[in-house]
Amino acid sequence: MIQKFDFQELALKGAYKIKPFYAEDERGGLIKDYNIDTFKENGITHQLKEVFYTVSHKGVIRAIHFQLNRQQAKLVRCIKGHIYDVIVDLRPQSPTFGLWKGFHLTEENMDCILVPQYFGHGYLVLEDSIVSYKCGEVFYGEGDSGIMYDDPDIGINWPMELIGGIKNIIISEKDKSLMSFSDYKKIASITKNI
Repeated sequence: MIQKFDFQELALKGAYKIKPFYAEDERGGLIKDYNIDTFKENGITHQLKEVFYTVSHKGVIRAIHFQLNRQQAKLVRCIKGHIYDVIVDLRPQSPTFGLWKGFHLTEENMDCILVPQYFGHGYLVLEDSIVSYKCGEVFYGEGDSGIMYDDPDIGINWPMELIGGIKNIIISEKDKSLMSFSDYKKIASITKNI
């Protein structure tokens, strides 16, 4: 069985849901989730500068992260387990500014999400998981920021029932004190980096 790359641009312009190349035979399978030439042929100029993985327990929530400086486009895939992945358009001039979209990413469906620059990204871990990030920029700690996962102005509908309710979330101290979307809009209006 061979499944070719498939690129689906989302309503949040610049973001894509991507089916990776997959080939399977009696030995097992091969997954290729990034190829610079194939991406360019589909109008995506994502180039790799950093690759990393997160290992998370069921119930972990990673808030709506982004970098204020040196924005990172990211190709995200759950390589083990199951996450509910969320992207938020944080481009003030975009017609979809402040809108979000969620996806179930699993090791079985192999779906990737291309998160463009100037988007926020987060996820809720529904099973113990390993998530791959292929980034177009290196992590820049001084610009690291985010918006609270439960910000009412964005209104993300997290599937908390799949972890037994909000009482079971695991959240870092850092993510407990992230800014609101309202605060982000104030920053975005005075900086040229966003």
